[in-house]
Parts: sequence; structure tokens; C-alpha cells
Amino acid sequence: MKLRPLHDRILVRRIDAAEQAKGGIIIPDTAKEKPQEGVVVAVGNGKLLENGTRLEMSLKEGDHILFGKYTGSDVKIEGEELLILREDDVLAVTEGAARSKSSGK
Repeated sequence: MKLRPLHDRILVRRIDAAEQAKGGIIIPDTAKEKPQEGVVVAVGNGKLLENGTRLEMSLKEGDHILFGKYTGSDVKIEGEELLILREDDVLAVTEGAARSKSSGK
């Protein structure tokens, strides 16, 4: 199923953090926090302003982003858990060394 968010919303796939803490302790699923980093899967057309013009999105598919802990709405699509949030809820776009380190590349 193809899903396209509306207006200034984006669809995000969370990037899971490492399963093990630095000290070698394995953290059970019930104690884990949801990751605050993700990859943009789809973007809307942009925010519609009061004067009728459309403000283009600054994010694009494939961007690695950081977002707030309690932002967005969790959705389950074809068995996959995704997050829909507004572009304003994105805190930063990760680039270069920070992104490759966190995604395990």
C-alpha cells in the first residue's frame, strides 16, 4: 500500500538503537525507550498558507532525522510501525559521520 501524508506532514520509519548498552548489559524490550531517530519514508505536498500559496517541504524521502520523544502519531501499516508527524516537529537532519555511526554503517 502506498501512503502519502497530507500538507506539512511526513511519514517516518524509526531507526532502532543498539540492543545492548555500553557496559554489555542487555536491555529488555519493556524497559526500552522508543528511538528518537528515523528515516523519512514519504512527505506531503507542503503547508498551505492563508494567502493560498503552498510552502514547499524542506525534507525529502531518505533524510535521516531527529524528532522529539512525544511527537507525532504512531500508525501500523501492513504490519510495520511508522510515525506520522509535522515537519515542525523535526528537530534536526543528521548528516555525514553522525548518521553513518548511528545507523551502523
